[in-house]
Amino acid sequence: MPLKKLLPGILAATLAWGADASFVFAGLSLMAEPWNKERNFDLLERYAREAAARGAKVIATPEGFLEGYVANRNRSPGLEREKYFSVGEEIDGPLLARVAALARELKVYLLVGFAERRRDRMYNTAVIFGPDGAVASRYSKSHTADDEPFNTKGTSFPVADTPLGRWGTLICFDRQLPETSRILALRGAQFILVPAWGSYGELNDQMMRVRAYENGVWLAFVHPRRCLIIDPRGNIVARDTGEGDQIVMGTISLRDGRPIQLLEQRRPELYEEIAKPWKRSGPGAGQ
Repeated sequence: MPLKKLLPGILAATLAWGADASFVFAGLSLMAEPWNKERNFDLLERYAREAAARGAKVIATPEGFLEGYVANRNRSPGLEREKYFSVGEEIDGPLLARVAALARELKVYLLVGFAERRRDRMYNTAVIFGPDGAVASRYSKSHTADDEPFNTKGTSFPVADTPLGRWGTLICFDRQLPETSRILALRGAQFILVPAWGSYGELNDQMMRVRAYENGVWLAFVHPRRCLIIDPRGNIVARDTGEGDQIVMGTISLRDGRPIQLLEQRRPELYEEIAKPWKRSGPGAGQ
């Protein structure tokens, strides 16, 4: 669809900026065990209960937490389709029902990453269950480094409208494409959750700070060995200590009103090329 046809909807979404809200967020920086869903659920329950007892109202795990992110061929050499499909969970299946019940009992929003099975397809999904146990948000990873051979890529970027503000979700590699967080911000997201499993470190820390700043959003990066909570100015307000499994907590204060100046100063009429597929140029192009 031409960019000019998208502008009215994007503008309307931008003007529908979310309301004020303040809440405690907890990132569960935990190392899941590959293929052991029962053990991983027990770990989730233990740490979610602790986080809720400490005042958290929104809790998130890393990417693919329930099954231990076995979809990646680098993490699971020799991965076979049949075995991977056997570990998949349906959104309304018994294990996810237990996650929903936990969210309802603790009266929290609980994000969990898992390998989702939809009939004959698998997806790398992050679902958020609300305090009532219902699905508040459901997002499937839309970008990979061609390292998840049996997953189908997602095709949408939903923004959840909750009593605690408007939230979007990205999963791991999604964050490296600047368009993904920008479209969430243009759709009114005030808080972007990024469950991840792959790379982390100084470069990623800077990238996450830039994503928060350039879009004027709060951002939480939740990885088994790194967790960051970042404000809309790009400041890291809470981070892990680098000492194994832990809970990283911080208070997120969303504001009502217009997006930050960077979004207001955009000139979308100049950016039509951004929506076009990239074509390699130079030697070897088209081969």
